[in-house]
Amino acid sequence: MTSFTSQASPPLHELTPATLAQLGERFGIDYRVRNAPAEARIATGSVRDIALPQSMHLTLSDLRVNCAYSSASRQTAPWFISVVLEGHIIARLGDQRLDLKAGDGICAHFTPQQPLTVYQPAQARLHTLNLAVLATTPLALPPPPATPGLTPWRLPATFSETLRQAAVDTLANWRQPLIWQGLALQLLGEGLPDHGRLTSSDASSVPASPGVSPRDEQRLAVLYQRLADHPEHAYCLSNLARDAAMSPSSLRQKFRARYGCSIFDHLRQHRLAQAYQDLQRGMSVQQAAHRCGYRHATNFATAFRRRFGMAPHDVATRHAF
Repeated sequence: MTSFTSQASPPLHELTPATLAQLGERFGIDYRVRNAPAEARIATGSVRDIALPQSMHLTLSDLRVNCAYSSASRQTAPWFISVVLEGHIIARLGDQRLDLKAGDGICAHFTPQQPLTVYQPAQARLHTLNLAVLATTPLALPPPPATPGLTPWRLPATFSETLRQAAVDTLANWRQPLIWQGLALQLLGEGLPDHGRLTSSDASSVPASPGVSPRDEQRLAVLYQRLADHPEHAYCLSNLARDAAMSPSSLRQKFRARYGCSIFDHLRQHRLAQAYQDLQRGMSVQQAAHRCGYRHATNFATAFRRRFGMAPHDVATRHAF
């Protein structure tokens, strides 16, 4: 499940061990290829990356895979949807293994501690679509489940054909994000598991995490939503722990057990997602940095590039009219 950003660099039409290593460093993905020389053409074809509003990122891959390879994410994704339009892949997360063929989809939540690993066998054509939700608040989506996991689903035949057609259509620059934004929302509607249809205020109704009491579940849900709704505020662990009626060490441990990431990883994710939207709306890099809680634009730019694989200036320039 390759993910790279065409806005920041020309589209890639072939993958080699060297380019995979560069992309892995840039996007937090570990790629592995067995017994392939450095100059080998692992895959050829096309990969397009489409940045969408509301903190979504969509990647379209249409490749001939010459040498089998695998990918493992080192980052956290609240929700991640992948569908296979042609070909087949194998997805693993923890003890789960799913073999996906044309028409199959998965919805995943993963963390660096429990990464999503995907094996792409050698094949004449592998046509996939990946949708990463970078923050749940802009779309009023629920928080992810307490533990990472995979949920399989099947694409309706008519929707699968719509996606195939949209992938090959040549659209004007202003039209393409509109079309794909609608399709991305439909992907979420089709692919999110049933518990993902809860509202954010229902987060406490998700089954309890091991070692976390129902009362603490409720406190954690309030804290989770507070950080998501107001990422621009300054926070410190001791004050958050006091508000949650826990010790700092207990809060750290229980938040990670409940949501699969640290408190400040969660906060950083929402800050950067807010900044991405602000840049799309026309704010300057400095304005977006200050509005989402970063005092120094340099630190902001470093964190932004690490999260999205592009500089803040690239987003601001792309959406300037």
